[in-house]
Amino acid sequence: MDAYARPGEHKVGERRPRIDHLPANEVRSTRRERELKKQQIAAERRAIKKSARRHLQRQLQRDLDDATGE
Repeated sequence: MDAYARPGEHKVGERRPRIDHLPANEVRSTRRERELKKQQIAAERRAIKKSARRHLQRQLQRDLDDATGE
């Protein structure tokens, strides 16, 4: 520590305070928890897209069957 440093410069290096960008009362999640949540959201979106594709495929098949049956 530099004895001649200004008051704001005393806590540097290993002793410097951590800057928090979130409120203190917020529940912190680990990196692994955030990653799992992200994967779950991606899986849910994939399932929705898959379901929509299947629905549209069935609808197209019905329309084609109706068109050829006339």
